[in-house]
Amino acid sequence: MAKFEKIIIENDENLLIKKFISLFKQKIRKKKKGRFSFVLTGGDSPIKLYKKIAKIKNINWRKIDFFIGDERFVNENSKNSNFKMCKKYLIDRIKISNKQIYKISTANKSLKEAALDYEKKIKKYFLNKKISFDLTLLGVGEDGHIASLFKKNIAIKTNKSVDFVKRKDFFRITLTLKSLNNSKSIFLWMPGSKKINIVEKVLMDNKKKYPASHLLGKEKFLFHCN
Repeated sequence: MAKFEKIIIENDENLLIKKFISLFKQKIRKKKKGRFSFVLTGGDSPIKLYKKIAKIKNINWRKIDFFIGDERFVNENSKNSNFKMCKKYLIDRIKISNKQIYKISTANKSLKEAALDYEKKIKKYFLNKKISFDLTLLGVGEDGHIASLFKKNIAIKTNKSVDFVKRKDFFRITLTLKSLNNSKSIFLWMPGSKKINIVEKVLMDNKKKYPASHLLGKEKFLFHCN
């Protein structure tokens, strides 16, 4: 059975968002020194959450740096870009500088070059020491995938922090399981009735059939609403 520090279940997404924001602010307050690194997730499920987060008034956004957990290998202005979605519903709605945004650059690079470029950015940010994001937000697909780590490409043992994935739908660039598991906190955001089945499967997954079941760490929170 997958273990979480806390499983937060509400009947209403707005209540779930309130709980999320409360914990989110708590994590930021605990960071007394240095900058706070926040990994964003793509997809449709966090859109409402991002809109609400952008309205929080008592957060010092200037101390938070933003990363992206995975990206499709498409133009930044594509409707399929995770970064475009994060930018539209969160990043463009808060007062931060471009220096606080660490995105995956897909322009004028090969898939492999783009992955290496993002890894270099991350390593430089952490001064070539252990890569450990303060908070990583992840959605979970109905097939149990996280970021762009699917059953067929999740590398359990890897030295890489970033990798690329070739799939039929899109080529992708993603943080590795190693990067995700080194995060100080992981928030799994799984709202909506469509996610009930996969929530139950992940919670009861003793054999680690699903990528989401491979997430480790004590500071792991699951957010779900029916």
